[in-house]
Amino acid sequence: MSSLQYFNEKGAGQKFSDECHYSQAVVVGDVVKCSGQGGWDEEGSLDGDDWQGQIDYAFANVDRVLQAAGLRGWEDVYLIRSYMTDITMHFDYFVQKLKTRIPGHRPIWTALGVPKLAFPTMLVEIEVEAYRGKQ
Repeated sequence: MSSLQYFNEKGAGQKFSDECHYSQAVVVGDVVKCSGQGGWDEEGSLDGDDWQGQIDYAFANVDRVLQAAGLRGWEDVYLIRSYMTDITMHFDYFVQKLKTRIPGHRPIWTALGVPKLAFPTMLVEIEVEAYRGKQ
């Protein structure tokens, strides 16, 4: 078996990797698995009063992590798991983000409502898997 390659994007991704002892992405063969990306800005700050902003940032953070691992970004995603602290309020906006971010394909998706996430002000988290085969 080949050795695994781990990646962190610069900024918040590296910050959380150092603080919490995990990586943002790992390459397993032709697949890149991305750890849950929250709605933090590039420095790692979370605005607990702006759930739409957190969804926007979470989508952008997924893109950055996948690009750090050598992929194009959302275009390569085939699986999404989302975790939302208020799925009733967040769901429709999340769907709109999917439609605008990746209009050309429809990954498989599991959407979960959860009571809490890793950080107290965190409202949304997105975990993805992406294919990095022949591009």
